[in-house]
Amino acid sequence: MDDLDRRIIEILQKDGRAPNARISRALKVSEGTVRRRLNKLINDRTIRVVAIAEPEQLGFHLSAVIGLRTDPTRTTTVASELAALSETEHVAVTTGRYDVLVWVNVTDAKALSDFIHHKVGMMGGVRQTETFVVLSAPKRGPSTRVP
Repeated sequence: MDDLDRRIIEILQKDGRAPNARISRALKVSEGTVRRRLNKLINDRTIRVVAIAEPEQLGFHLSAVIGLRTDPTRTTTVASELAALSETEHVAVTTGRYDVLVWVNVTDAKALSDFIHHKVGMMGGVRQTETFVVLSAPKRGPSTRVP
């Protein structure tokens, strides 16, 4: 990846629907160059083009971060099982106090309780959970810094 690729990514991070023509004008390169670079970035899995939905607009009025302690031999399996659930936005295997951290979006407190007790609580290998209700999220979504 070179500087041109980085600059294309930066533009798309600000406006994921920016047309190739506008990107090419901003970077003073041909539209074909932008198209080829984008195709390569996508095919190489450097970037993904997806729609990012706003949870509140979809009826998910409660977000929470859940820390899980797991049996060491089940950590990866628990993380994979959590990642497959529709409520999860982010799942990470971590160091520190928790083995797995998961960000969930649900409709309300009852849905969060059901998620914790009937989904997470029934997973083999989960020893303990601690739930943090998100009061606000000033920064959210795809914002990986381009070096």
